[in-house]
Amino acid sequence: MNQPTPAIVAQNAVRRLPRVALLLLCAAYLLPGLLGRGPWKSADITAFGYMAELARSTEGLARWFDPLLLGMRPETPALIPYWIGAWAIQLAPSWVNPDLAVRFVFALMLWGTFTATWYAVYYLARTPRAQPVAFAFGGEARPTDYARAIADGGLLALIASLGLAQLGHETTPALAQLYFASHLFYGVAALPYRRVGPVIALVVGTLGMTLSGGPTVGLALAIGSAVYMAYERHQRAIRAAEGFSDGESPGFSFGALLTMVGITVLAAALVLGLGLAQWKITLGNSLLSDVRSQAKLLLWFTWPVWPLALWTLWRWRRQWLERHVALPLWFALVPLAATWTTDFSDRSLLLALPAFATLAAFALPTFRRSAAALIDWFNVLFFSGLAVLGWMYWIAMLTGAPRKAAASVARLVPGFVAEFSPVAFVLALAATLAWCWLVRWRTGRHRAALWKTLVLPAGGTALCWMLLMTLWLPPIDYARSYIPQVRAVTERIGHPRCVAELALSRPHIAALRHHGNLNLQPMLLGNNCPWLLVSPDTIERLHTIIPMDQWRFSGTLRRPSSPADDLLLYEKIVR
Repeated sequence: MNQPTPAIVAQNAVRRLPRVALLLLCAAYLLPGLLGRGPWKSADITAFGYMAELARSTEGLARWFDPLLLGMRPETPALIPYWIGAWAIQLAPSWVNPDLAVRFVFALMLWGTFTATWYAVYYLARTPRAQPVAFAFGGEARPTDYARAIADGGLLALIASLGLAQLGHETTPALAQLYFASHLFYGVAALPYRRVGPVIALVVGTLGMTLSGGPTVGLALAIGSAVYMAYERHQRAIRAAEGFSDGESPGFSFGALLTMVGITVLAAALVLGLGLAQWKITLGNSLLSDVRSQAKLLLWFTWPVWPLALWTLWRWRRQWLERHVALPLWFALVPLAATWTTDFSDRSLLLALPAFATLAAFALPTFRRSAAALIDWFNVLFFSGLAVLGWMYWIAMLTGAPRKAAASVARLVPGFVAEFSPVAFVLALAATLAWCWLVRWRTGRHRAALWKTLVLPAGGTALCWMLLMTLWLPPIDYARSYIPQVRAVTERIGHPRCVAELALSRPHIAALRHHGNLNLQPMLLGNNCPWLLVSPDTIERLHTIIPMDQWRFSGTLRRPSSPADDLLLYEKIVR
């Protein structure tokens, strides 16, 4: 007898993951890194720079549709992410640091991504063709319980994805795009079951992607979703005409299809009306010349979900055109195509993580016990080893022993002086003890649960992020922040009425304005500033740009951890 699906799941395997535990895990992943740091290089501080400029802009509504940072438009031509950050700065109390207010709002967007992904997986798992095989004498998993267990696994898979760790905690348009893409994914998945919520999610997701720097990806996802909805309606009509009625779940109604088409047309009109068509994806040389680096990015960025996603595609190979496989596959393929055809590879690939996590979740009901045990022991050894190394090198950074470990840290962050933080130590210790308890629980003898295979990857990823954002936050912030360099600038020049700049990068401009509160003015526009900051990239043609007899070289100001970010300082000669 042919099995309708490869999933064989009993009711006792879909017991509920405690909501308190799931919420604590999400909080342990979201909250670390909110406090105790500033914006990091280089996309993080650049995006914040545009938000801060909008927040203090007095040029009216037109400036909000054309964000500028010292006359330069953003490399990611988005609108909504900068609006959200600017509103957060304006609405935050005066005692809240502006970059903290922005990070808090973007952390809520990551939480929204988690929520949308969970519900998307839940509704996809509710479809009859995604359900497990019915047993001859009963006892198979009930549809709702099975869908909830698969959704828990999908959320755990998303948290476990390595690529989400850094980009998911930055305040960039990439995180906003992830938020909107996940809502578009949820809207399509839930539309057969609900109306108001999914339609709102479709509008927010499609239009949000359009105005967040991803109009091409957003339109491709929406068009593909509409095409699939039409295809599924056609297939259901064929089965109905042939007299088959197998108790299918609600499908996409004609009204739902019409709504999807209308939203897509509205997004396309917005692209044309606001002149966003120039933001389209263009093919570059990387498709052929950089295959190896792109493959490496794909392997580590989507680890550990990509092996599970491939396993799903193999085990569910007879259901590729079913809703629970076809939709996440499309939402993974479109960002993959963008990854290979744009210069923003990792940020484009970020949009595929909810879909990869969904595919990974559908691998869970097809695993044998031996495969699940192998995954568990690998994760125990891998994350426990990382935690031991993190503690060992942290102790070496504070005490100087072992010497080789201490020398390695000093080489990575030259000039950094480590200090013991009791709060960070307690939080890191609590996270480590929680990991030990989780390992003991997972390796103990208790009833099986469908989502258990992904508990250790998600918990291990949250542990490593917690250790990085507690024990290692000061050296990481020192290495990735522009504060040391800006402090060196202000110590040398004080706070003059203005500082001329020539060919500085967007991150440097944003950092100097935020951390140093300096009034930068472009040198080429003419000014009478007593100091000049120059990018070393212009040193060979500097004498052809400005009269060098009016300026005296005052020194090179470096970021301690990155000589490539040098700034050249010149003082105006007073005659």
